Amino acid sequence: MGTPLGDFIRAKRDGIQPESLGLPSRGRRRTPGLRRQDLATRADVSVEYLTRIEQGRDRNPSPTVVTALADALALDSSERNHLRYLAKITAGVCAVQIRPVAPAREVRPAVLRTLGLLEPGIAIVTNRLGDILARTGTFESITGETGLLEGAVPNLTRYVFTDPRARAFFLDWDDIADEQTFDLWLAPSLENLEWLTGELTPVAGSEFTRRLNQHVVPRRGILRLEHPAGHTLRLLRETLELPMDEQQLVVFHPVDAQTDQAVEQLRQPHGRLRSIS
Repeated sequence: MGTPLGDFIRAKRDGIQPESLGLPSRGRRRTPGLRRQDLATRADVSVEYLTRIEQGRDRNPSPTVVTALADALALDSSERNHLRYLAKITAGVCAVQIRPVAPAREVRPAVLRTLGLLEPGIAIVTNRLGDILARTGTFESITGETGLLEGAVPNLTRYVFTDPRARAFFLDWDDIADEQTFDLWLAPSLENLEWLTGELTPVAGSEFTRRLNQHVVPRRGILRLEHPAGHTLRLLRETLELPMDEQQLVVFHPVDAQTDQAVEQLRQPHGRLRSIS
């Protein structure tokens, strides 16, 4: 049985062309990417040890080995942080039985008051599992006809992978799908992650599990939305971490005048702050 750490290393290795690291081409191979032998040599570890890590038989590599693997794979800063995080949680779950636990969804009154001050702007309070815990009236206005806010507890991750309307709403659906699956690894606890993945996996299918196991570090560029009313929205996202709550306050800023005008047309005349708490 593999581990998140092993899956990530293997996925990165498969995606690297040897020539990009200054290594000679080995000609046509049955499998793509960097050979295990080449990665082991670059990281100064044995092939047998690297195999054990990738296959999940060694779940506690030292920080020195993790750093050497990051260097050998030429990871950027975001990917290095993710690799260290996966090493930490892989070591932590060794021989531990995880019992799924639903995440807490309460939003503190002070956070709700802060969100209210952002009206009539576009903002939400969410967690890394994708639960939309509270939102401004304007956010509700620009998403109300898309199906995103349907249900007692709207969840962006579930919406992206199970609602066909999401592919039309998010013009860069693949990027959003990568973001949502990546953020699951940063969930408040492994129990919370297990709860959502256990709920999602049967209905989201291979598109979800493939992305989750590849650990694609997202780009998080401009958010492009195609509203059912015919408006194209381009929004910048500013995410403010709420570490005490393990939540995030996300503010969306229109990029251009066209988006400003579209938001103004979509905004409900009497939009009010909404919270699921």
